[in-house]
Amino acid sequence: MVLWVILLCTLVSSLLGGLYVLGVFRRQRPNEPPLDKGTIPWLGHLLEFRKDSSEFLKRMQSKHGDVFTVLIGGYYFTFVMDPFSFGTIVKESRSKLDFRTSVTKLVVQVFGFKPTEATHNIVHTSSTKHLMGDGLTVLTQATMESFRKLLLFNLSSGEKRVWQEENLFHYCYNIVFRAGYLALYGTEPPQGAGSQEKAEEQDRLHSNQLFQEFRKYDRLFPRLAFALLLPKDKREAERLKRHFWNMLSVKKIWQKDNISGWISDQEKLLAENGVPEYMRERFMFMLLWASQGNTGPTAFWLLLYLLKHPEALKAVKDEVDKVLRESGQEVKAGSPPVTVTRDMLNQTPLLDSALEETLRLVAAPVLVRAVLKDTSLRTSTGTEFTLRRGDRVALFPHLSVQMNPEIHEEPHKFKYDRFVNPDGTRKDFYRNGKKLKFVSMPWGAGVSTCPGRFFASAEMKLFVFLMLSHFDLELVDEEEEIPAIDISRWGFGTMQPVHDIRFRHRPCF
Repeated sequence: MVLWVILLCTLVSSLLGGLYVLGVFRRQRPNEPPLDKGTIPWLGHLLEFRKDSSEFLKRMQSKHGDVFTVLIGGYYFTFVMDPFSFGTIVKESRSKLDFRTSVTKLVVQVFGFKPTEATHNIVHTSSTKHLMGDGLTVLTQATMESFRKLLLFNLSSGEKRVWQEENLFHYCYNIVFRAGYLALYGTEPPQGAGSQEKAEEQDRLHSNQLFQEFRKYDRLFPRLAFALLLPKDKREAERLKRHFWNMLSVKKIWQKDNISGWISDQEKLLAENGVPEYMRERFMFMLLWASQGNTGPTAFWLLLYLLKHPEALKAVKDEVDKVLRESGQEVKAGSPPVTVTRDMLNQTPLLDSALEETLRLVAAPVLVRAVLKDTSLRTSTGTEFTLRRGDRVALFPHLSVQMNPEIHEEPHKFKYDRFVNPDGTRKDFYRNGKKLKFVSMPWGAGVSTCPGRFFASAEMKLFVFLMLSHFDLELVDEEEEIPAIDISRWGFGTMQPVHDIRFRHRPCF
């Protein structure tokens, strides 16, 4: 009899625990935001959110207001949609709202790397040193050399000026990824006299092979992050992980020349902090995706928008030509390829605005904080909500600010000079007469702002600068519409096209 009672109690406890996990007992408490659990236990609104985050959040905002809590895949997310309340979230202390909790879970799942407080500090310190200031100047020079090796190496070969037709997305992603990879992770060392050309050819071959494998993993990434991979795709993801752990292994990295300080410093510091070699190899894969997973796609969108808007293309090209003339360089037959420096990239306000406008249109990160203790949230209207410990609080700037017609007139249109005044200074933006601090947030905000944003911007600008300087460009079909955006990638980087568009290019001398 006693045994049956124990078994019954165990069964009831397990059942209640299961129902708790599924969210059956969750109720809205006083002062908490409106709660919407959906109709499917535990999953909640996951499928709808995964299908189209923006449309789902529009519907929830229309139904519940600017602050609401929804169940998504076992977690309760409180979305704050009012841009004037963003500052309260991003400035809150990590003891209450911690961005690392969600990031840690994602990094373990998609890269197999387990970050610690020490590794977070190493990334921050090294990124500040090498991806900003003087370190960024050095890295921009290395990236320029990579583009010379990949993009400009055969311009003076005497080949006939013929049009070459390319898939625009693949072309941009391929070149930008490889240039960034070589600048960061190093180049093949020449083996003996007269072998520089062979080493460069090996760099071109190896970096292209790596890109092909990277694209395979990149296509799986959103479903891997949501744990929605089919068994065969899961096996492929594991194969690709092992491939990159091997290709970016400690032994192979240290065989390269010209390794960036950003990579070498972090590798040394991780080793000094006792991080095992196999985990450092996973860390290197994470850095590769973090640094190169979005720059190529963004460069594609920027170049495409310029090609689809002749007035924008002319204005940015004129600016590029002016900067070249003032640097004492020009593109002409028989002259070497131009060398673009960081100082030159700092003299392009129209290109800066066009890049920011591109990011406004296509970058859609979900900025998430874990609620570590019950926290009070006061909105810009004075309403006070309680965020419950164990939940997540999230911002979706793509909908709240970037595509908000009250902030950006005709938000679905590409306006290359949207962010710049006629005198070249940055434009301010207002909503209901009140100046906004956050008008576009592709890099995150607060303590979770992307530390590599300046390098990423320099990399993309450098690519477009060189393309406009050295090549005539045109779309194969001028009437073809801009491709639809892959909305399944919202929250996981710059949105990629569902279908592609072709273009032609040739040396412009």
